Order: sequence, then C-alpha cells, then structure tokens
Amino acid sequence: MFYVLLACFGCLSGVTAVLFGFGGGFVVVPLMYRLLMARHSGDAMGESAMHIAVATSTCVMIVNALVATRKHHRAGQMIRHYLWPFGGFIGLGAILGAAAATAMNGEIIRYAFISYLGLTILDCLLRRGFLTRGSDSVPRRLAKTETVLGGATIGIIATFLGVGGSVMTVPLLRRCGLSMSQATSMANPLSLPVALAGTVTYMVMSNFTGTDFGTWFIGYVDLLAFVVLTLGALLGIRLATPWIGRIPDRLHARVYVGLLMLVMIGMFSG
Repeated sequence: MFYVLLACFGCLSGVTAVLFGFGGGFVVVPLMYRLLMARHSGDAMGESAMHIAVATSTCVMIVNALVATRKHHRAGQMIRHYLWPFGGFIGLGAILGAAAATAMNGEIIRYAFISYLGLTILDCLLRRGFLTRGSDSVPRRLAKTETVLGGATIGIIATFLGVGGSVMTVPLLRRCGLSMSQATSMANPLSLPVALAGTVTYMVMSNFTGTDFGTWFIGYVDLLAFVVLTLGALLGIRLATPWIGRIPDRLHARVYVGLLMLVMIGMFSG
C-alpha cells in the first residue's frame, strides 16, 4: 500500500509540475512525511521523516522539472531572459538552504513549511497582480535586486523546505506581468538548480551525522521511493501536457492558490 500511494501521488506531482510548476515538493513532502511517521514511529527513520521526505522530493523534482521544461519549450512557453542569471543565483542559495536543513530538527522544518505556505497564500490573495492580470499589461524584466538577492533567497528557502521554488517564482513572475501559463512554465527550469543542489547536498551531508537508513538509501534520499514516484510522475506529465496554455488565466491563478491551501491544511493536520 505504501508504494501504491507513492505511485498515485507521483502521478499527481507530474500533473502539478506541468500545470502549476510544482516540481513535486508540495505533493511529495506531506505524503512521505505522514507515511514514514506511520510506518517508523519511534525509530531512526521516523525521527528523520521530514529530512527523508524533503531529500527524496528534491530528487524527484529533477526528473519532473526536466521533463516538464521540455514539454513547455515545445509549447513555446519559455522566455529566456527570465531564466538566466536568475536561475544561477537560485542555485547558489539552494546549496546554503540544503546545508542548513540537515542541521535542523524535522519538526522545525515542518512548521517552517506550514508558515511559509500561509504567508504565500495571504500574499497572493491580498497583493494586486496575482489573481488578476490586466489584458493590456506589458511584461517587465526582473530588477537587479530581484535577480540577485531574490534569487539567492528563493534558493535558500526552497531547498530548506524541499519545495522547488515555484511558490516564490510564480508569484514574482506573475507580478512582472506574465500570464499564469508563462509563469508556471518558467517555474520548472527555475526549479532545476534547487533540485540538483538540494539532492547532492542531502546525499552528502547525512554522512556527517552518522545516519544509515539501509541499502536503498543514499544519504537521506530513499531510492525505491524515488523510482516509484518518478514513474508515477511521468504518467502524470503525459496526462497533463494537452492542457498546457488552455486553462483560463483567472481560473489558473485561483486553482493555484486553492492547491496551496489544501497542502497547508494537510501538512498542519499531520
């Protein structure tokens, strides 16, 4: 049942990667955390449940982000100047965020995850430019501060929480004047630096804690869970691809915020 659920939620993560830029973290992290706590309460894996969930999530995001980026590129949704050097600074911040997360208690990461979701939802609802976009609005380029300081901050927070960064990049790009379809498309390649830096760091840093979870683990990354989640995600990406660019902008934005609310409630109840 454990792996059946992972496969189903992996499929869902593939759908959200294509349509909303969520590379897997918002789907995988809450699920894996709750399943690991249920199966390993009181042992070493239970105590490290949040670290394992976040680490495995970042690994799954590599595949999700790569495949979804290819699909969006074929659909003509990529805008190059929003990707570099912004993505480079996200990658630098990602290394710092992953290193900090391995030194933190799992419950601290969990509540940081919940708090960040709450703040993001409020920001999307209260600040102009996210739920509605003027039909005559002209997209602007990212400012230097947004590129350097914003990129590094996104990398730190995203890798610390294992969420890929879409929850920060999508609202930011949305306020630059991009449509929801364009903003969520950009979120996938911008999640790659976070996923790569986070995965490598989580694999290496656990060696310094003396933790060994068994044969199917590299550091905090659960390889069996990764394979099952990835296979499910590839199916989800295939199912969602025909919908690229076809969802009305206002509906797309509202569903995005609604999904954030559902994840926050699920994580809080866990």
